[in-house]
Amino acid sequence: MSTRETILTALAELLGTIPHVPVLRGEVLPERIPPAGLMILRDGNPGEPGMTLSPLTYHYQHRAELEVIVQSTTGRDALFDALIAQIGAVIAADRTLLGLCDWVEPEAAEPVDLPVEGAASLKAGIIPITLHYATSDALG
Repeated sequence: MSTRETILTALAELLGTIPHVPVLRGEVLPERIPPAGLMILRDGNPGEPGMTLSPLTYHYQHRAELEVIVQSTTGRDALFDALIAQIGAVIAADRTLLGLCDWVEPEAAEPVDLPVEGAASLKAGIIPITLHYATSDALG
């Protein structure tokens, strides 16, 4: 497995420690949102790496995206805020993904309310997560 895939898998597993909130990886939004909410991790863009020589090393600031979605008729704002706080707490507890990554840095979400015809509205936001890591393989 490439360094990139190893780190993204580790990030998904870390986020999966939040109780009762499933983490999907690169999937489409399902028809039903679990009561506690849902997260969808998108691989994002590794960007152009910096390089050092001797030994040849590629330094990435990979920008992944985490979609956070909650659906409720009441308390949607509080539910969304609580889930964002949990995400921040689990990332702060392991900013190196057990040493796989140099640093993991989430950014603030920009929440939006999305009406759903015939159902409770959704509150969603995308959290950009920058993964700082180095690898000896430009493809990895």
